Amino acid sequence: MEAFELIPPEWTQLAVHAATFQCPNCHASSKSANQVWINRRSPVFTEDHRRKWQEFYQCNCETVWWGWSSDRPPSELTNQERELPPPRFLNPFEE
Repeated sequence: MEAFELIPPEWTQLAVHAATFQCPNCHASSKSANQVWINRRSPVFTEDHRRKWQEFYQCNCETVWWGWSSDRPPSELTNQERELPPPRFLNPFEE
């Protein structure tokens, strides 16, 4: 199962909307889901002209839920500093 397939998998038909971006049954995060499908064919545009999508998750507890991509909490990876490679300067006289 590919998360970006165009046709929704059958398991998404039973999904319930989660008020918070976690399983409404066991409160597990989306990171622990067994399966994921993102409805990229039908984006919704917000009042500030940004797009958001429905993200469907099948939890380990078998609950199927969905939430808006805009409600997903920020990744902890965004706060980590990363090492950048040194800048490369191109010398036009070198081959």
